[in-house]
Amino acid sequence: MYLKKVLWAAALLGLLICGFMAYQIYSAIFSPNTQFNNDEAFVYVRSDATFSEVKTNLAPLLKDLGTFESVAERKGYVNNVKGGKFSIRKGMNNNEIINSLRSNNIPVKVSFNNQESLTALAGRISEQIEADSLSLLQAFNDAEFLSDSKFDDDSKLGMYIPNTYEFFWNTSAQNFRDRMLKEYQRFWNDGRLEKAKNLNLSPSQVTSLAAIVQKETVKAEERPRVAGVYLNRIKKGILLQADPTVIFAIKKETGNYDTIIKRVLYRDLEMDSPYNTYKYSGIPPGPITMPDISSVEAVLNFEKHDYLYFVADVSNFGYHMFAKSLAQHNRNKAQYIRWLNAQKIRR
Repeated sequence: MYLKKVLWAAALLGLLICGFMAYQIYSAIFSPNTQFNNDEAFVYVRSDATFSEVKTNLAPLLKDLGTFESVAERKGYVNNVKGGKFSIRKGMNNNEIINSLRSNNIPVKVSFNNQESLTALAGRISEQIEADSLSLLQAFNDAEFLSDSKFDDDSKLGMYIPNTYEFFWNTSAQNFRDRMLKEYQRFWNDGRLEKAKNLNLSPSQVTSLAAIVQKETVKAEERPRVAGVYLNRIKKGILLQADPTVIFAIKKETGNYDTIIKRVLYRDLEMDSPYNTYKYSGIPPGPITMPDISSVEAVLNFEKHDYLYFVADVSNFGYHMFAKSLAQHNRNKAQYIRWLNAQKIRR
C-alpha cells in the first residue's frame, strides 16, 4: 500500500513537472514577447548578419531575449539568418517573430531626384538600402557593365530615371544598378523610341536635351515650349547657348557639383568643354542632370512654335519670356540684366 502511494505521488509529481515544462515551452513560444508601445516596429538585418547581431537589434523590442533565443534555436533560425527589413507587430509571440524574420522581407520605397553626378546618386541611394555608397559607385562605373549596356562615361548618368521604386532593403549595389537598367529599357518603349526617331535623336540625346530643359525651368507646363526652342535651334543649326550647360561644365571641370552659380559671366562662355553649348554645336555628349520624366516627355512632345530665344521673366518668377527675333530677345534680356544688377547678383 505504501509503495502504491509512493508510485502515485511520483506519477503525480512527474505530471506536474511535465505540465510545468509544457507550460514553460508553450509560454516561451506563444506568449506575447514585445515591449514597445507603437503598433509596429521594424528591424533591419544585414545580408551577412549573425544571430548575435539580430539579438542586439531585437533587444530593445523584446521582453525576454532568452526565450526568443531558445525558440530560435528550436526553429533552426540561429543558423539561417536572412537579411532584409522585417516587421514586428505589438503583441507578437516568439514563434510569430521568428516566422516574420524568416519570410516577411518588406519592400522599401527608394526615390531619387535630379542628381548631377553618380557620386551624388550613390550617396542618396545608400541612405535607403543596405548597399553603401562606395559599392554603388563601383557598380555604376563598372566598365564591363557600361560597355554591355551601351553607355559611356558621358551618357551613363542618363540611365537613372528619377522616380520612386520598390526594392528590398538588402538589395546589392549590382542588383540596384541592373534594375535601373531594366527600368530604363522599359521606359524607352516602342512609342517613345518612335517619337525620338522622328526627331532624329537617339534616346541618349533626348535625355541630354531633356536635362537642359529640366535645368532651364522648374515649371513642368512650360517645358514643352522650352524644348521647342531648342529643337528649333537644332533644326536651324544655331548653337543652343544654354547657360545650364556652361554651369555644368564648370562643375565638371572643378569636380565640385555643390557649387552654386546664379549668374553666368562672359568669361565662362569661353570655357573649352564639349558641354559648353556657346562654343560647341548640337546636344552635349551627356546629360547635365538626371531629367524628370516630365522633361523627357516635354522633348518628345514639344510645343510647335517659332520661338528661338527665351529669358527669365522677372515679372512672373519661374516663367520665361520667349522671342522669335534676336532684337526682341535683347529687349527681354535687358530687363533681366537690370534685375540681376539691382539684386547685386554677381556670380
